[in-house]
Amino acid sequence: MADGTTTADGWVTTRSFVPSLDDDFSWLVSSGAVTEEQLADAERRAAEEHTTTATILLNDEVIREEHVARARAAAWGTTCIENLRTERIDPALSRQRAWREYIRRGWLPVRRLDDGSILVATFVRPTDELRAEVVTELGTSDVTFAATARWGFRQAVLRTFADTVADDAANSLGRSDPLHSAQTTMSMPQKIGFGIALVALVVLLFLWPIPVLVWVIGAMSVAFLLATAFKFFISLRGSDLVERIDAEKVAALTDEDLPVYTVLVPVFREANIVGQLLGNLGRLDYPKHKLEVLILVEEEDDETQQAILDTDPPHNFHTIVIPKGQPQTKPRACNVGLEVATGEYLVIYDAEDRPDPDQLKKAVVAFQDGGEELVVVQAALNYFNDSENVLTRMFTLEYGFWFDYMLSGLDASRLPLPLGGTSNHFRVDGLKRLGGWDPYNVTEDADLGIRAAALGWRVGVIDSVTLEEANTSIPNFIRQRSRWIKGYMQTSLVHARNPMVLIREAGLIPFLAFALLIAGTPLTFLGVIPSYLATIVSVWIRDAPLTELIPYWVMWTMLFNFLIGNVLMVYVNMMGPFKRGQFHLVPWALLNPVYWILHSIAAYKALWQLITRPHYWEKTHHGLTTQKGGAADDDVDRTAAYVSAP
Repeated sequence: MADGTTTADGWVTTRSFVPSLDDDFSWLVSSGAVTEEQLADAERRAAEEHTTTATILLNDEVIREEHVARARAAAWGTTCIENLRTERIDPALSRQRAWREYIRRGWLPVRRLDDGSILVATFVRPTDELRAEVVTELGTSDVTFAATARWGFRQAVLRTFADTVADDAANSLGRSDPLHSAQTTMSMPQKIGFGIALVALVVLLFLWPIPVLVWVIGAMSVAFLLATAFKFFISLRGSDLVERIDAEKVAALTDEDLPVYTVLVPVFREANIVGQLLGNLGRLDYPKHKLEVLILVEEEDDETQQAILDTDPPHNFHTIVIPKGQPQTKPRACNVGLEVATGEYLVIYDAEDRPDPDQLKKAVVAFQDGGEELVVVQAALNYFNDSENVLTRMFTLEYGFWFDYMLSGLDASRLPLPLGGTSNHFRVDGLKRLGGWDPYNVTEDADLGIRAAALGWRVGVIDSVTLEEANTSIPNFIRQRSRWIKGYMQTSLVHARNPMVLIREAGLIPFLAFALLIAGTPLTFLGVIPSYLATIVSVWIRDAPLTELIPYWVMWTMLFNFLIGNVLMVYVNMMGPFKRGQFHLVPWALLNPVYWILHSIAAYKALWQLITRPHYWEKTHHGLTTQKGGAADDDVDRTAAYVSAP
């Protein structure tokens, strides 16, 4: 079993140890756990589909993991540890090697036995080569192997190295690539630069208040127009999805052709929707023996852990307990999941997501057709409760524009593409080369898309939809949107530390696009309320002191920019419903200027948190909608209409 292979273009493919395909499970028959017919069928299917007999039997729910451990112990002539999760592990022995190495190699020293030998747990057949490796590592030939189950082994490693796991998940990127980590909100040069600019602005306002104020208002107005115009023209290029996947190619895929796929589902205090989560992901059209679903639960979240146990999930669903650590964020949990994932590809879903059943297969086809430069593909998001209230309607309009037009336009233009927080599909090897997610960036998805572009890799989109729950309350919306905007601010600061590096690696045009989209979005929202107020004063309160201080040409220029910018955004928000067949939402796009007031409020909250709590992850509460039941048929119809749209 090789540790890794190198492809022609330099990609390093690392594989965790997996049990041999020739494991002897005849003990299962003699013990009465399975029949001879069941074992023969499982062995045949395992050979045809390039997996293990154990995986087939487990996913068919014929046996449990402890049966596999006992069968391997009988076949290998070793002792057995049925549940390594609860076993006492001696840290003095286990900490001789890094935890990632144990997960990759598949063995772990447990403790010294009464006879003086070292008990070593493994889910890998203890061949002569493996024994020689263990003897060399431990410095003794007195070793006793114990067969154990694969996922129990991984959980035991995470528990044994909890403090190191927590630290690595949070700080590995900051240690290996500090330039691209948001662990430091502002670099020293940035602090000095912003400090000088702030002092200069205050001095200039004191010396020449009116001219300086005119220039500031004018700059805000121009920035608003440039950002909205950029989004408008890019969205026009996205009138059709770039990665429209050939349905015949999807249908032609066989179980044998498909790679192992990992699904990460980070959850925190979401016990109320665990049942919904299992049901939604259970609809995925992908062979169970090649699909592993890792539910990432924080160590302190006992309620959600218990809810998962109570639902008795299928065997290919695994609960991964994330050790306590800071910052307690979604990307930190995902970094732990990445280390234990065994799939060639990986996707992230939120707890309430309902992806199209064939989404994973479409992603596989996209990766096959896109070549090695395509490292990530993003599926579109839509909402199943779009008509619940005014806020959910506006949210749905916004997503229609963003996923159906904006991201597609960026992809068509080969410009940096910020990922959404869910339904992004990765090549695992490429994701590891990127260093995983930045736990200190609260929009880790957008940051990852920019980092991929900086390395010359492509981030694409596919014509598949994931339905999720739109925010139904304004306070919940403000919490979520302020986190997103704060993350855009963090990403802007990170990639502005050395702009010449980004220009050199990605190119001048992509850099300008990044500036207009990632940095321009927070600036636009910060300018909304001041622009609205100044416009109202200039148009309706003509005798106000402000009109005597600021020239009318500045006011009218600002009014023109304000009107044109809002008209453009109203127009593009009307475009989304046409592609998705949600025509009842079109008139609601006229409320976009009011909707942006909420964004502006969220932007000022984000700016304050960037200063006071830059890494705080403000949780969005899910499961609040009243439409989660009884809407499934309608959801499927809307998805089908979207996917088939020309």
